[in-house]
Amino acid sequence: MPTAIVDDSFFLAGRPVRRLGYGAMQLAGPGVFGPPKDHSGAIAVLRAAIDAGVNHIDTSDFYGPQVTNRLIREALAPYPDDLVIVTKVGARRDGAGAWLPAMAPAQLRQAVHDNLRNLGLDRLDIVNLRVMGDIHAPSEGSIEPELTVLAELQREGLVRSIGLSNATASQIEEGRRIADIVCVQNMYNIAHRDDDALIDDLAAKGIAYVPFFPLGGFTPLQSSTLSEVAAGLDATPMQVALAWLLRRSPNLLLIPGTASVAHLHENLAAAALELPAEAMAALNAI
Repeated sequence: MPTAIVDDSFFLAGRPVRRLGYGAMQLAGPGVFGPPKDHSGAIAVLRAAIDAGVNHIDTSDFYGPQVTNRLIREALAPYPDDLVIVTKVGARRDGAGAWLPAMAPAQLRQAVHDNLRNLGLDRLDIVNLRVMGDIHAPSEGSIEPELTVLAELQREGLVRSIGLSNATASQIEEGRRIADIVCVQNMYNIAHRDDDALIDDLAAKGIAYVPFFPLGGFTPLQSSTLSEVAAGLDATPMQVALAWLLRRSPNLLLIPGTASVAHLHENLAAAALELPAEAMAALNAI
């Protein structure tokens, strides 16, 4: 039976979104490159997410490239009034699928226009500047030139709100002097917790934190403790990992991805999973 998610919301750019959203990356082909193996299946997943109450979708035009945005438009346009679509700029793909920086002003402007066209929108809800240092880990360096371009696009009315992805604490502070940063998207999960202090700091400021790879990404989470807790709760380890994130801090917004309707509902069921104190203590020690 389809799973409707628990109405546990957080304000993202002034709009309430449910804390379990959906990440579209896995809808593209293998290696997030090329078209999906099952086009109709990808459309079904997107529609099932909306039917279940998801109102926060994460995407980017460099997924595919230009695959997931076009799928989202085909499946969901005209969009529900409460849907918040968050995209990213700052990277591109070459002909072999490699992930490359695309941070020049002209590249950032083109990326925003490409996202608008492929999503079929006049204005993007939120654009995250993807800081391309290490592809999965932040590295220091000024982001003022790049963020200034997004701030200009915001003033032009093409971007409603701005966020950061793969950013350090100092880059976030630099960014907040240029624009109102509404969300931060970094790698974080139960086994990769470098951003613990940052999450707490952002929570105090009312800024959303959106962990990418909440289930480990290309290397799925593996932990005997996680498996033992899951067995005791009659849940899957991945459901427990998502439930732990929801308990970790109220400003965490989750965007687990999948290309399967069944797996989508399994992920969404994590919102209703209760974690007893002893389970949380065991999980916190991972």
